[in-house]
Amino acid sequence: MRYGLFPGGKRIRPILTLAAGELFGAKHKLLMPFACALEMIHAYSIIHDDLPAMDDDDLRRGEPTAHRVFGEGMALLAGDGLLTEAFHIISAPQVARSVPSALVLDLIHEIGHAIGAAGLVGGQAFDLEAENKEVDLATVEYIHVRKTGALILTAIRVGARAAGAKGTELRRVSRYGEFLGLAFQIADDILDVKGQTPPGERPESGRKERKKATYPAVVGVVQAKERLKELLQQSLKQLSGFGAEAEHLRAMAHFVAGRALHEERNSKIPEIQF
Repeated sequence: MRYGLFPGGKRIRPILTLAAGELFGAKHKLLMPFACALEMIHAYSIIHDDLPAMDDDDLRRGEPTAHRVFGEGMALLAGDGLLTEAFHIISAPQVARSVPSALVLDLIHEIGHAIGAAGLVGGQAFDLEAENKEVDLATVEYIHVRKTGALILTAIRVGARAAGAKGTELRRVSRYGEFLGLAFQIADDILDVKGQTPPGERPESGRKERKKATYPAVVGVVQAKERLKELLQQSLKQLSGFGAEAEHLRAMAHFVAGRALHEERNSKIPEIQF
């Protein structure tokens, strides 16, 4: 479990939880259990995604994948353990002392929906079904929105809701999350097809060759970049009514898109002080 959770990585999902919460005035101490839980869920999904039954990857961030080090059975259990521990953390009594228990229950319900058949797991299932098949753009977006976008959107909504966001403000930050989630996967698709994925982000080698459902595969790299630029602008537009307190979220949008658009000035993840 530690091998899958602490190998480095961008920590984008917990950063988004913290940034969305601080937008509405929450302290990081209140948000941290949710941020950690969402990173655990992401780590579980990576361990399972790398398994031979899924993407069959030998390397992750330049290191052997969990099943290569510990065997498939132990890797499967490690992923299960991380997923379970995530809900154990956010359902702890001390969390309910900082966040109303009814809201904690609702957030657990929302996370469960986002990572189940309607979200991450369902997206992964469609991704497997689409391998080595001709797919249209609607199918690619359907997969991306669920397999990748659902957890990113939920990371933002959980941080905002834990901080008390409601109504129009919650809807706007949620729309930001929807655009950002799709942008994240399109950027990854572009980097993968061009062989320009920054070291440490994805496997440098060892991925078995399979025809995956990606944006560049359907519309080409040029049009994929145009769609990425459009999503960046749409996500930033949702934050236009907020002031300086939304700067971390704006910086995250530039970082997510800039990885594939070569925005050197926005190539680093914004630092959040703890």
